[in-house]
Amino acid sequence: MVVSVPARCAPRRADRTLLAARATVLVMGLRRTGWAAIGVAGFMVVAVALGGCVAVLAGATAGGGAGATVGGTAGGTSSGGAGAASGSGAGGAGGGGQAVGDQAAVPAWWEQLDQGAAATCDGLPWAVLAAVGRVESDSGRSTAPGVASGANAAGAEGPMQFEPATFAAYATTGPGGVEPPSPYDPVDAVYTAAALLCANGAGTSAGLFGAVWDYNHSTAYVNVVLVLADALGAAPDLGSPAATAIAFAAGQLGVPYLWGGTGPGGYDCSGLVQAAWRSAGVALPRVAQTQFDAGPAATPPVAGDLVFFGGSATAVTHVGLYLGAGEMIDAPYTGTVVRVDPVPTTPGAAFGSDRYIGATAPGA
Repeated sequence: MVVSVPARCAPRRADRTLLAARATVLVMGLRRTGWAAIGVAGFMVVAVALGGCVAVLAGATAGGGAGATVGGTAGGTSSGGAGAASGSGAGGAGGGGQAVGDQAAVPAWWEQLDQGAAATCDGLPWAVLAAVGRVESDSGRSTAPGVASGANAAGAEGPMQFEPATFAAYATTGPGGVEPPSPYDPVDAVYTAAALLCANGAGTSAGLFGAVWDYNHSTAYVNVVLVLADALGAAPDLGSPAATAIAFAAGQLGVPYLWGGTGPGGYDCSGLVQAAWRSAGVALPRVAQTQFDAGPAATPPVAGDLVFFGGSATAVTHVGLYLGAGEMIDAPYTGTVVRVDPVPTTPGAAFGSDRYIGATAPGA
């Protein structure tokens, strides 16, 4: 008997290039319209290679900002962090991934800080600083202990969540900052974070992964920061709900594909995007076809949108979470893990044995 299984990530031939087949770890610096971003498809092979270990680490970030749940170590920075706000509501009009009003993932004034601080380190993408700030304290907007004053339970201080000894070692007063520099001053905090990342090699493609890992000793933390940086670089006006969904999905990198899985130990394609957007307070239907049918259509897709594949608009078999720059996070099929994959965005374009059908903007 032939069984049709279009509802949940129908099994497909593994005839597209597999991320796991990459023999080297690549972090590609991409520059588009003056914005620097990180291409993450290559380096995510780390998550694939480590398999179950990364699955455990990635699971730690589920349900909240990565900084809130990933512990640091002595000599690092966040040791926990305040975390970005989750459940922040639907995205604004014009697309689920685009910001309206105070729905921005990173406020415009904070992005200006990131850009200025990144310019002090040749090769450091501003979006990496932006992603760290978003993860650690919702770009200074968190009211958790240790952000505006005092320290969190692990002793971390300020919007970039420095341990005191680390801040003292790299303390930098940025333009308009305070003297002596303070971890609670946003300018000083961001410029000091840039100094720390730069000293640890973040200005080079080869050194970026390690520099972020030195900031907070967790592979899951690095995954979330670099994936979110990729999305922010592609869409500086990324909305807060979309950033929350992307961060959640990035926290699942390396978790095994599971037919019918909705987490936390395994996901199918629609279960992953449903859980990601649920973390941002947006409810999605359960399966890929009904998620596509729910709309609204997004052309072209922006970071945070859902991208769909199959034989036609009535035979949708796969869905992923778009990151921008031709990349998505998805749970492909049995035997794989949640990973970053390249994706076409031209309707009808081939995607393995499927076709790209279109995109939708959750929360729009």
